[in-house]
Amino acid sequence: MNTCIALLRGINVGGNNIIKMADLRQLLQDIGCRDVQTYIQSGNVIFRSDEPNRDKLAETISSALRQAFDYHNPLVLIHLGELHRVISEAPPGFGEDGDSYKYDVLYLLSPLTASEAIQDVPVRENVDRAWKGPGVIYYRRSSEHLTRSMLNKLPSKPLYQKMTIRNWRTTNKILELAGQL
Repeated sequence: MNTCIALLRGINVGGNNIIKMADLRQLLQDIGCRDVQTYIQSGNVIFRSDEPNRDKLAETISSALRQAFDYHNPLVLIHLGELHRVISEAPPGFGEDGDSYKYDVLYLLSPLTASEAIQDVPVRENVDRAWKGPGVIYYRRSSEHLTRSMLNKLPSKPLYQKMTIRNWRTTNKILELAGQL
């Protein structure tokens, strides 16, 4: 049985795609997932599944979300080992200076690769920095210049439709919860 993490994009944001976490947990249980947990209200779901085929599992979840909630956004589905790798392969010092910087992880939807995505991820010199990772882009923003960060421009780019973003604290908490299953 695999421990999996589904990261839904754009739920419970700005009054759109409102999905109660209890309903989301029940839906995944109804399609055969076990030990389903959610973390905060932004579509972070941790669960166990017997389905070995990631694409098939992602499509099963997506189909159920469309039918139950009229939710049509893609989701990122990763295994526990992959999330562990995302954290362990972060750039040196990433996430360590929370007073000076905000840290985010841009999870990429397959088949988009980090090498492809990094070319279109906007950064502003002396404000932002981005690094490639395993299926992700690590993004650091200067706390002092948050309003100047180019991450604010990302939603206007086509690339934004091929990812979902979680902050570093959330990423680590999801790993912690997933590791407890």
